[in-house]
Amino acid sequence: MKTKSFLPTPLASALTPAVTAAMALAVALTLGAAPAQARIPAGDARISTAFALPGGKVYPEGIATDPRTHTVYVGSYADGTVYRARPGRPEAEVFLPSGTDGRRTANGLRVDALGRLWVTDSTAGVAVYDTTSGSRLAHFEVARGAGAPAHFVNDLALTTDGTAYLTDSVRGVIYRVTPEQLAAGSGALTEAYDLSPALRPRPAGGFSLNGIVADRAGRYLLTVDMTEGDLYRVDLRTGAVRRVDLGGGDLKAADGLDLSPDGTLRVAHNVTNTLTRWQVRADGTRARLTRTITDPSLQIPTTLAHSPGRTLVVRSQFDKGGPMSPGSGTPTTFTVAVVRGL
Repeated sequence: MKTKSFLPTPLASALTPAVTAAMALAVALTLGAAPAQARIPAGDARISTAFALPGGKVYPEGIATDPRTHTVYVGSYADGTVYRARPGRPEAEVFLPSGTDGRRTANGLRVDALGRLWVTDSTAGVAVYDTTSGSRLAHFEVARGAGAPAHFVNDLALTTDGTAYLTDSVRGVIYRVTPEQLAAGSGALTEAYDLSPALRPRPAGGFSLNGIVADRAGRYLLTVDMTEGDLYRVDLRTGAVRRVDLGGGDLKAADGLDLSPDGTLRVAHNVTNTLTRWQVRADGTRARLTRTITDPSLQIPTTLAHSPGRTLVVRSQFDKGGPMSPGSGTPTTFTVAVVRGL
């Protein structure tokens, strides 16, 4: 399928042609004709709207929930704005405006145990913010400049010891930020694990790693190759990488991941408008598909955040004149969905 990149100008200029082409291919993986209407399609009764996001061209990508306050944070892939949705309110508010600290995108979001908000910028690295004041506490960047390899910092996971792990979708590596580095306040993103030898062959610059999660015991990471539909386990003690045995399906077009303490893995598959639920074996070597929800009202779901009784899902609408495809029609409202029973 022939694809074309429709990234915002600042972001497109920061990436190589190989990276922008890979991004377009990743999102157009199974995409057919885009719906002509901007309204939310009627669909599965388990899916409704949790809250709206202000702005005409939000194109949201990441989401994180603060378990202490139940405040939800959502990032804009289009311009890097971070929104804050307070409990019970129908519309989010701008928390970190577009361009804050030079941020161009807001991909992966996480709130750590101390209430700090981590925000990845695919073009640069990751920044950490105080959720009370909005002030930046730390930032870490990938090496840039002449001779530096292309990169696309995508998603992140936090382990119980406070370490952050981040995927690079182009390089096929996982970066690490330790608590000691966080205390220092800034520095270079350091490569922790290189998964490229284990990944299936792909074109130079092609997309691979996307969503990432850590098990509660801190034994391993799980990360997805969204193009091939594979899930990989990274042993945090030995560094060993292995492909997880998937029973009943695959993870093609998989974007964001959410892993519950009981081993339930929830996955957003973007261009197929699908959510899946998997049961992961305790050692992380096998996962079995247990539920699938596919519905157009998910509007290209990029990621999700689960709490007891509900799952919040980002409706990116990337297919409607968004960052990766011109599609047809222009969204008038961007929203986050709530899905029950996943």
